[in-house]
This record gives sequence, structure tokens and C-alpha cells, in this order.
Amino acid sequence: MHHRTKGTGANPLRRDADRTRTRMHAAFALTCLLAVIAGFALGRAAWTDGHRTAENIARHRHTVTATTIGETGYRAGDQPSSRPVSVATATWHYPSQRPHTETIPVPAGTRNGDTVRVWVDGNGSAATAPPGRADVALNAVGVGTGALAGIVLAGGALVAVRLRIVDARSARAWESEWAGVEPLWSGRLRPGHGPGDD
Repeated sequence: MHHRTKGTGANPLRRDADRTRTRMHAAFALTCLLAVIAGFALGRAAWTDGHRTAENIARHRHTVTATTIGETGYRAGDQPSSRPVSVATATWHYPSQRPHTETIPVPAGTRNGDTVRVWVDGNGSAATAPPGRADVALNAVGVGTGALAGIVLAGGALVAVRLRIVDARSARAWESEWAGVEPLWSGRLRPGHGPGDD
């Protein structure tokens, strides 16, 4: 019996289904490793692109001092679940002597005649602040984590489906083999055999 158990896969108790399960678990482990590598690579690419975009936007955005010329009001936030934003009409000059008057977000409690800092684009119109490092990092982490989770979930689903198929085939094979062995093992007669039949 010793010579039959030498070598990889020579165990007589190890079935094809067992080998398939081992391969599927190894494939899932490899998928997880590839997911980590892909998530890191995509996150790094998103960081590089986001940082470059933020620098480009920052070159064309400026802060100017604006003076409010109206009372503070409230405007709904950008998202349905976001809080209202306090706004006021303000005026400023950019570039040089070109006047601008717009309704802009202001700190709560701003009064008529107060000065506030406002971001403007190259034409002097009100604009959003350039993305900060935290925004770029958060986006990069989101991209990387999303890619990692997507690959792991897809790989896990495929492996789970394959293992269910293997388990179903293995159960059918066991039932078939047991139907042939059980009468001999238990001493029960199979249908169609008499007491003296062998």
C-alpha cells in the first residue's frame, strides 16, 4: 500500500471533487491577491490623476475679497439629504477693476457689508475651491477599495457557483456508489437476488 500513497494526488481516498475544491480555493486566493494588486494600482492612478487635475484647477482659481450687499438667506444643498447653505449677494472686482455681483455661500451669521473670501475662476466668476489633498486621497481610496471589492466579490461568486456544482456532482456520485456497496456491507439482499445467490 505504501507505493500507492507516494507522490502528489496519489492518496486513494482523495477524490476528483476534493482536488477540484483545492484548485477552487487556490484560485480564490490568487483572485484575492490580484484584487489587492489591481486595487492598489487603480488607487495610485486615481491619486496621480486627481492630484494633477487639482493642481491644474488651482492654477486657474483665485481667492478675492467680496463684500456682501444683501441679507443672508438659505439655499438647499446640492444633495437631497444635505443641509441648507447660507448664502448672500456679494460684489467683488476681478480681474483688476472688473466688477462682479453674485449670490455666494457665506458663513452663517454674515451681515450686510461684511467681507468674505470667495474663490473665482479666470473670468472672475464665483467658483468652487480646488480639490484638496484630502479630497484627492479619499477619491483614490474609494477607487482602489471599489476595484478590490468588485474583483473579490466576482471571483468569490464564481468560485461559490463552481463549488456548488462540484458538491452536487459529488453527492450524486456518493449516492450511486453507496447504492452498490450498501447491500453487501449491511448484509441486505438486493432486489432480484435469492438467499443462495452470490
